[in-house]
Amino acid sequence: MMDPNLIILAGGISSRMKRAAGSGIAIDPALKLQALEKSKSMIGVGKGHRPFLDYVLYNAREAGYRDVVIVVGEKDRSIRDYYASADEGTAIQGLTLSFAVQTIPPERTKPLGTADALLQGLRATPRWSGQQFTVCNSDDLYSRRAFRMLLECRAPAGMIDYDRAGLNFEPERIEQFAVIEKDEKGFLLSIVEKPTSEFINRVRDRTGHVGVSMNIFRLPYDRIVPCLEAVPLDPVRREKELPAAVAMMIQKYPGSLQTFPLAEQVPDLTNQTDIPAVQQYLSREFPDFSTTRQ
Repeated sequence: MMDPNLIILAGGISSRMKRAAGSGIAIDPALKLQALEKSKSMIGVGKGHRPFLDYVLYNAREAGYRDVVIVVGEKDRSIRDYYASADEGTAIQGLTLSFAVQTIPPERTKPLGTADALLQGLRATPRWSGQQFTVCNSDDLYSRRAFRMLLECRAPAGMIDYDRAGLNFEPERIEQFAVIEKDEKGFLLSIVEKPTSEFINRVRDRTGHVGVSMNIFRLPYDRIVPCLEAVPLDPVRREKELPAAVAMMIQKYPGSLQTFPLAEQVPDLTNQTDIPAVQQYLSREFPDFSTTRQ
């Protein structure tokens, strides 16, 4: 039986979103203000100023998820206040929402990274021990198909293997995504940040597909927790990164993480310059999405 568990990472401080967009890009002044004051997933880019996160939750619910934990930052109240105030008629119906807070260590000015965020979320969810769960970012709009593929994963673990040519991003952003390497059966071998051109040519399949990670995984609770606890700080970013913890897990359990190739756009809300494009996408793909939470 599928475990309909989802954890959404929303504990970052949105530093890139808070940078000015620059001249020549028309952005609603109200949304620019929200970009400075709220978690980026709570910017009201949707119809009736619905926040971006509503659409992530909607796609997850339609894919079959039911138990959702959102990891939030200790200094941000926008997510908790919005969903905690939802009454029976305006909530994302069919979802059980709960929250875990990613605290910032006293010696730091920002959170400890995505691996730490997931660990805090799982420590708040011991009921998932012995089960699988899906984990994803809060600022990427994964499709219902992507969510469903992972929910139906029969392997101990899984991830979406996005064709980077289908993401519809500018080349500079695509080059920032980690490239994945897999064996002939589609099981993950490695996730490589800043890959060389030689590595990219080596992993390119006969159709031209070069797979990248968009930080959406299906993971077994009991296998990933020890890796999240043990993963070291990235020497450059000085954060604990989720892909590094996943790499530790597959080293211990080789041939356990199935990749699922998928070629489609993934709207991303990282910078203020993303706001107009995301608005256009939501208007086009969700024309009948109600202005109330449903």
